[in-house]
Amino acid sequence: MHNPKPNTQHPTPMNLLITGAAGFIGTNFVYYWLKNHPADPIIALDALTYAGNRDNLRQAEASPNFEFVHGNILDQSLVETLLSTRNIDTIVHFAAESHVDRSIQGPDAFIETNIVGTHTLLKAVKNIWLNKYPQPRHRFHHISTDEVYGSLKPDDPPFSENTPYAPNSPYAASKAASDHLVRAYHKTFGLETTISNCSNNFGPFQFPEKLIPLMITNILAGKPIPVYGDGQQIRDWLYVDDHNQGVDLILKKGRSGQVYNIGGNNEQTNLDIIHMVCDLMNNAFTADPGLAAQYPDCPCTRSIHPSTLITHVTDRKGHDRRYAINATKIQTQLAFTPEHTFNQGLQKTLNWYLTKDPGPRI
Repeated sequence: MHNPKPNTQHPTPMNLLITGAAGFIGTNFVYYWLKNHPADPIIALDALTYAGNRDNLRQAEASPNFEFVHGNILDQSLVETLLSTRNIDTIVHFAAESHVDRSIQGPDAFIETNIVGTHTLLKAVKNIWLNKYPQPRHRFHHISTDEVYGSLKPDDPPFSENTPYAPNSPYAASKAASDHLVRAYHKTFGLETTISNCSNNFGPFQFPEKLIPLMITNILAGKPIPVYGDGQQIRDWLYVDDHNQGVDLILKKGRSGQVYNIGGNNEQTNLDIIHMVCDLMNNAFTADPGLAAQYPDCPCTRSIHPSTLITHVTDRKGHDRRYAINATKIQTQLAFTPEHTFNQGLQKTLNWYLTKDPGPRI
């Protein structure tokens, strides 16, 4: 039975500040919002570090309600100026260092961006929304991760909003700390906040250090596909625009001070994901012989299945074995239902990486 898309139209326009707007999820959220809420002005703030790409937003630049600002969430003065001069009443906070391997190699950047950066934003909104220019309607929505809950055993129930925090990597610990800061500013100062903890996102515009885009780009270049350990680590996967729909529902109907887990109800081992991508890549080259000229180094061009590139490597330190999300709260309270099956989302993702043309986004 088809589930109709929930009504996410807002009674009055929001003036949004989106942090990390040139990154993977932020970019997709900008396009989602411009398409679904074209009357809402958007300020896109991004420091354009290695994973932020201004070119991601080139189609958004055509919208009269979109403005890009090159700046850092650590710049409290800049944030306060934007809040006051653009009449911002809603912040969707995506900006974060998010790669576990990088957090193991260099934790300092994660502490600075994820903890100090989030606290800087909270200080700014408190100063503007609560002190200088009181905003009766405001919302600070903080994007977090399922990794703050730690690791599950094979038979453990999925993470719920009541699962105790047990972060195992510097990245997860930095996100857990930022979650606690957001909660504290709600409890102590009365700031209107919500938090969402999402499972693994995938889709267009993702920087190729994460599993799915890394596989695709490596296959196209004929490079090895690295698999940590036995590849049996389990993750719950969520197509990025389903995540964005969940955030939309939280902004519209979510209660201040609440946490909502957004999951895709799709647990897969890393190795299974890799084989799925290999099969889709092989099918794509079989269906479109013209791809061979664009990607001459891809083994599919020589009728070699890309799974031959799989290479097992030493497992990551402290590698969490399983994540899974119990999304009952957002499903029952806010009527959230993912619109994409995993296969549909994976095919759309692959199509984007093969063509680098997302088509009309707004």
